[in-house]
Amino acid sequence: MIFRIIFFTLVCIPLSVYSSNVKVHERIFENGLKVLVKEDHRSPVVVSQIWYKVGSSYEPGGITGISHMLEHMMFKGTEKHPAGEFSRIIAENGGRENAFTGRDYTAYFQTMEKSRLQVSFELEADRMRNLQLTPDELKKELEVVTEERRMRTDDKPRSKMQEYFMAMAFTNSAYKNPVIGWPSDIANYQVDDLQAWYQLWYAPNNATLVVVGDIKPEDVFLLAEKYFAGITTSKIKPLKPQAEIEQHGVRKTTVKLPAKLPYLLMGYKVPVLNSVENKSEAYALEVLAGILDGGSSARLASNLVRGKQIAVSAGAGYSMASRLPELFMLDATPAKGQTVFDLEYALKEEIYNLKTDLVSADELQRVKAQVLAGAVFQRDSNFYQAMQLGMFETVGIGWDKVDEYVEKVNQITAEQVRNVARKYLLEDQLSIAYLDPQPMSEQKHKSSVAGGRHADFF
Repeated sequence: MIFRIIFFTLVCIPLSVYSSNVKVHERIFENGLKVLVKEDHRSPVVVSQIWYKVGSSYEPGGITGISHMLEHMMFKGTEKHPAGEFSRIIAENGGRENAFTGRDYTAYFQTMEKSRLQVSFELEADRMRNLQLTPDELKKELEVVTEERRMRTDDKPRSKMQEYFMAMAFTNSAYKNPVIGWPSDIANYQVDDLQAWYQLWYAPNNATLVVVGDIKPEDVFLLAEKYFAGITTSKIKPLKPQAEIEQHGVRKTTVKLPAKLPYLLMGYKVPVLNSVENKSEAYALEVLAGILDGGSSARLASNLVRGKQIAVSAGAGYSMASRLPELFMLDATPAKGQTVFDLEYALKEEIYNLKTDLVSADELQRVKAQVLAGAVFQRDSNFYQAMQLGMFETVGIGWDKVDEYVEKVNQITAEQVRNVARKYLLEDQLSIAYLDPQPMSEQKHKSSVAGGRHADFF
């Protein structure tokens, strides 16, 4: 299934109950570091996240995946805190820590008892500019990343197919490359490659520090100033435009891999909040995705899975919180006796219906209530509150737009949903991939390297 940034739930809450009156406090230091603080005093816990504006969409050919590789290497130590010390110190102080890499960001986080926030700041400030990169540590971590790629992509037919699909769907957008990188690039990383990438992007003027929890903003700002304000900056040039060239016709590919079931993946090129002139269109696409795949009563589940019974699963997804234009995705697995071509026709029929008929008031209200419920429940998590702020700020939308989400979705009309379907879900903007399952090998690979300590968001 395809997941959106804002996950829908089945719990319905009246739209009038939602309010977000907890202020986010912002301070920017002279070296460019932006600090965001949000109070949440329900438990004596604090989440600290540091977001760097760099991910796979920043990478040139030849070093794809280097942002993800550097994320792994960030745990290999500094002169002050040798390899392994970071995680050991966090654990000794009762905390949890991890990191993730995406197309548009790399982020590191710790969850600590509130009095231990200083520990988190001291460690993150130290490795922001003082990381020690050595050939021996790189060699070790290359084995881990190679194994991670094998487990997450190469040995998973759907993941492998999605990688081929993205490389076909985009011609020159940086989103065509996988976050983890292409195998030949991973195999040829050098310490100098990582050092140059680290020195350029890991700097206070390319970072946002987000803190949410049982703290006072002024206390956080004073602590952050102590550890981060004196860190030197990096000279970062504005990114070159990375506009995808216009597509002039449907693109299709068949991927033959060992698999148990066939699979269909479809994607229409669509704008995001960053790229669309009329911002309401991005929110209308969000609602459209919810109409198709917003719980068991949504159209794909009702019509294709339970109704016609031609699919064992079907989903839709769209993320408006991206740096560059995206794909509106549809995926499905055919039921026994059905083909991926049957599903393709059925999914296109659902899109056609959205273009011709207005969604009902009840259907629209269901999606809006689910969006609200998701927003309400996400506020129970300090981590997710911080993640929303960090993501919106890092991709260029702005952290202040987080609290506009529910209101903007609530304003979307049935006419706006139909309009974006007509405007953007076009055959000439469509890419399709079919998974043609091949016989499964009896040989099973055995993992030789302990995998995945990091929560990478591919």
